[in-house]
Amino acid sequence: MPHSQSAVSKVQILLSRWDKGSALVRGEILVEFLKNCVGKTGPELEQEFGQAASLFLTRLTAWLRLTYMMGSCIGLQLKALHVFLTATSGHHFMAEFIEVGGVLTLLEITGLKQSTESDKCDALKLLIVIASAGRQYKELICESYGIRSVAECLAKSKSEDTQDHARILLQLLAQGNPKYGLQVYKGLIALLPSTSPKAQQMALQNLRIVQPIVKSASPSLVEPLLNLLATVHLEVQYEAIEFIRELMEYDIQSQLLEGLVRSLRPTREEVLKYQPKLAEALDGAPALSGPLPTFIKQAAAAKTIGILSRDSSGLAEHLLRMRVIQQLMYAMGNVDYADTQRQAALSLEYLVRIFPSVNEAVKHAMGEQLYELFMTNAENMYMSLNAVQADVLVSNKVTSSTAAA
Repeated sequence: MPHSQSAVSKVQILLSRWDKGSALVRGEILVEFLKNCVGKTGPELEQEFGQAASLFLTRLTAWLRLTYMMGSCIGLQLKALHVFLTATSGHHFMAEFIEVGGVLTLLEITGLKQSTESDKCDALKLLIVIASAGRQYKELICESYGIRSVAECLAKSKSEDTQDHARILLQLLAQGNPKYGLQVYKGLIALLPSTSPKAQQMALQNLRIVQPIVKSASPSLVEPLLNLLATVHLEVQYEAIEFIRELMEYDIQSQLLEGLVRSLRPTREEVLKYQPKLAEALDGAPALSGPLPTFIKQAAAAKTIGILSRDSSGLAEHLLRMRVIQQLMYAMGNVDYADTQRQAALSLEYLVRIFPSVNEAVKHAMGEQLYELFMTNAENMYMSLNAVQADVLVSNKVTSSTAAA
């Protein structure tokens, strides 16, 4: 009994010190709390506070709600909250925090301009803890406009750690949450045109996880996904190509294939459209006069067509019906960008070796000498190509009927 009275007395002194203390004093209390209580279970926290841990949590939550817009000790407050919300057998702490609007406060911290990246990251960690507690908590976050807030944080953040925690939270909100899974999916699609390559990469990684959950693929995905093939960031391009491969099992297959074939012959408008974006994408590099992103997209489309053709003979035949041979030969003649020539040649070589009718059509269109050069070393053919041969490729008239499988 004396021990219990001692604990109660100690807590009363602590709470009185908190109530009368300045921000500096409260910060010192939180530092001491973190030093003594990190990793403690719910019952252990109650013992530490003489069965009155909720009184301290209430004060902590109230102070956060009053000060989060001014940035006073926010990091310490969030770390202290993490102790309560992650405490084993301390579920009542989470319920109390949520009851007073804790979720909305955390979401607002992730979106404030004055919030530090560290504070945003700590707020996201708490939201991840809450989302991991069950479907009803995921729904609560979504009902609080959490999907939009977290997606915007991912797009705008300058810290990879913050972005990664936003990615994890969005993934959690999509899984085991049928009421809002589709909304998360649409939010991820909206991230694809982001100016942050890391946000694009993470959005693609999540989309690859979420797509089987929502089952049907949205047609609104096609254009932004294909546009990512124009990126100078290879890690983003890799995720885009892998996602395209997976989407071949969905009902937007034809739209994606048509877009890939169309990308092999960019229009003048498309060539000019990407020019202003290049310097920004290269982040401070000297401005280039050439329409490079369009050609990067052209090369990536040629590469993707080769990958898809190797994945499935059915896809290869579908591409042939879309006059892919004519467009691959056209791309091979792009003397302004060697990687386009190389990727187009490699994809065409595969189709030539697999389909005899394609071989005959290509041989006829190229002529003996150019065909021999192509078949001898398709990958490095561009090094030996002269202006006349390039013109033959660009002006070829191979049609779907002469190159049908």
